[in-house]
Amino acid sequence: MNNTHDLIVSGIHLELTPSLKQFVHDKTERLFRHEERIIRLRVELECDPKQDVAHRFTAKGHIAIHGPDMNASVSTDECHKAVSLLVDKLDRMLARRAQLMKARRHHADRRELREVA
Repeated sequence: MNNTHDLIVSGIHLELTPSLKQFVHDKTERLFRHEERIIRLRVELECDPKQDVAHRFTAKGHIAIHGPDMNASVSTDECHKAVSLLVDKLDRMLARRAQLMKARRHHADRRELREVA
């Protein structure tokens, strides 16, 4: 298995410490295990001191994958919590996408049914 995933972590108005980068890497590893067709995952961490405390940290995720790309955003009061919530949200999106693709494979299109008949 290829263990070098294309993960881009960037900080906006926020210093990315090595421990924060490692935390993001460890959390996002789960996404790559669930979906091997991910081309690139970009995580942006933003701190906006002008926002109220409950929404000060925003984590944005962008998954480049075969098919439509996936985007998600989470705002919370703590940076690590924002990363965890973002990864959970992206994981749910990937699971739903896989479920839809599986359903699409197992249910024949009406045009295909007419061509067979």
